Order: sequence, then structure tokens, then C-alpha cells
Amino acid sequence: MPVAARTDQEIQQDVLRELQSDSRVDGAEIGIEVSGGIVTLTGTVDGESRQHAARDAAHRVVGVLRVADEIQVHSPAVARRTDGDIARTVRLTLEWDPFLPDKKIRSTVSEGRVRLEGEVSTSREKEDAERVVRVLAGVQGVDNLLTVCPSRVDPQVLRRSIEDALELEAEREAERISVNIDGDTVTLEGKVRTWPEKNSVLGTVSHAPGVHEVKDHLAVDPWS
Repeated sequence: MPVAARTDQEIQQDVLRELQSDSRVDGAEIGIEVSGGIVTLTGTVDGESRQHAARDAAHRVVGVLRVADEIQVHSPAVARRTDGDIARTVRLTLEWDPFLPDKKIRSTVSEGRVRLEGEVSTSREKEDAERVVRVLAGVQGVDNLLTVCPSRVDPQVLRRSIEDALELEAEREAERISVNIDGDTVTLEGKVRTWPEKNSVLGTVSHAPGVHEVKDHLAVDPWS
């Protein structure tokens, strides 16, 4: 059954509630404008992690078609930690995460900016490594140079595992999404109703063994 169209005011209120409920973001710092389902975020925050958290919060709202991120990042010098402190925290964080191959990841820190190098098995591991590092105190940015070196997988086996996973997603009919495999690259086409649903599908595919790259051609259409 088609989802009823939502007004810009309703979307704006929901984005505000998402920001207020996210402990990583100070909602008072963020300005929200909505026009035709397109959300524009403005304001100033004290780190890239808060900027990313605000953008993610907006994407979680039903009816949001696109997010224009105009947030400015300001990092006061007094809040900065030394590169040595940050480097030690990065290393411990990677070691403590059970889903990351920490021994294959090299990290260096310069003026608060973290550089990640090495090899991982899936694109999801590459994204997760950046995600856990980006939110650490003192980190000014992340240069993710990790290389994805997936194991060889039979394309038919990979296709079946992706389709099975999609069928398990709540309110998701796998046949509405086209899955095309070219070696270790997966291209997704079709429509989803919300940004959270799209993120869920992309997460499922990027977690699949053997996937090096995911080409996202999924459209968000709340009324499909």
C-alpha cells in the first residue's frame, strides 16, 4: 500500500526529534530547512563525527529524499589531543572491535588526521574501520586508504546469498531489487521506500563475502 506523502513541516519536526535523540549531536547547533523532501542542514559543530551523525540522523527520517550538508566543522585547538594520544586510542579501538582484522590495518596520525592503510576482506570492513575511528575524541578527519582484497567466490553462490539476505529484510520484497554481479562488483538497481531501508540493503550486500565494490543505483521513493 503506497505511503502517504508527508509535508515538509512534518519531515522537519521528525529530523529535529532525531537530532535531539542522538547523543552524538547537539540539536541546538543544527539548523534544519526542508523543501520538497530535501533537507538542508546548517550550523557549526566541533568535529567531523558530529557532522556525520547529524547527516545520518536526517537520513533516518521517512520522507527524506536527499540531505544537503552545509554544516561547518570547527575544532578548537584547546580541545585537541596529541597525535600520540590519538594514535594509541585508534590502535586500541581497532584491536577491541571483534569484526575488524586489526593486525592487517596500519594507522598513522598527523595533526589529528588519521590515515588507515592495509588490506581487508570486504567493503563493509573498510567502512566500519573508518566509522569507529572517525568518532574518537581529537580525530579531525580520516583518510581511508584500506584496500579490499576479497576471497574468490562463485558468482552464483554470491547472488543466492544476497537474494536470501534481502528476503529477510523487514518489508522488503527481494524481487523489487535487481542484483547484477560482475566479478567482485555488485550493482543494485530498483526502488526502496526509505533511507533506512536503503542503508539496510546496502549494508547487507557490502557484508557479503567476496564483494569488493557495491554500485548503488537504488532510488528512494516513499510512494512506490
